[in-house]
Amino acid sequence: MQKSKIVFFGSSKFVIPIIEVLRKNFDLSFIVTTEKEPTDSVPSYCAENKIPFLSVSNLSDPILNSKFLILNSQLGVLASFGAIIPKRILNAFPKGIINIHPSLLPKYRGPTPVQTSILNGDKTTGATIIKLDEEVDHGPIIVQKDAKILPNDTAESLHERLFRLGAGSIVQTIELYLKGEITPKEQNHSQATFTKRLTREDGFIDIQSPPSSQILDRMIRAYHPWPGVWTKLKMNPSTSLRLRGSDSRSSGKKLKIIKLLPENKIQVEGKRPMIYKDFINGYPEGKDIFEKLEY
Repeated sequence: MQKSKIVFFGSSKFVIPIIEVLRKNFDLSFIVTTEKEPTDSVPSYCAENKIPFLSVSNLSDPILNSKFLILNSQLGVLASFGAIIPKRILNAFPKGIINIHPSLLPKYRGPTPVQTSILNGDKTTGATIIKLDEEVDHGPIIVQKDAKILPNDTAESLHERLFRLGAGSIVQTIELYLKGEITPKEQNHSQATFTKRLTREDGFIDIQSPPSSQILDRMIRAYHPWPGVWTKLKMNPSTSLRLRGSDSRSSGKKLKIIKLLPENKIQVEGKRPMIYKDFINGYPEGKDIFEKLEY
């Protein structure tokens, strides 16, 4: 029996399990990624497994449309792609493009559903497979799978688990969808919520006006590994720490970025991550500072 041809759109290490099941169960004829470097996750995987691929910044090049028509694929699959798919490319696939999204849509549409669910203290989340349309995470739902959010989950660990959840159901979903045995169901758009794109500044905390210990814990886990939770402290050669904005007349003091990491680890700019005990041993004045954070 001839395998169905599939084109995959995706980026990041989290989509590799999806690529693997598509490669094993279908004719994975082509991959499009926004990753550029040969050592990045998707280009590296494609090169190792001899899968044709293309790295793009966007999908505006009309040559791509011709490429997809030549490939004659019935269906596209997308996960963590990071760019909007234009209508002409959606229409290049007779069965459209289906998307694995790491939330229970219509909740948490947009670029940061996993981080937002951790920040909000949610106990459950999931993966949703939808048929893409021209709006962000707006298309009809094909299937949904629930998942728990664990107390120690970071954005990294939860992303990995949700995309593995999606990978575990994508083969059967595609088979039933192509046979017409699944009818996508329109989302309840009145219940839609939206997430924002993160910036480096989202991870900054002001020691003078810190978040609660509960919010800080959520931030540390939600923002790991990027943008991270961080602040700036003045540090002198004797390793004493002072709050940003304090007296800087003493020679040798420099502002250093201090990162707060999961598992109660701390990283001083230019140093390796260390446990809290080692931090306060090396920087005694840091104890008073982090007591303000109830860290």
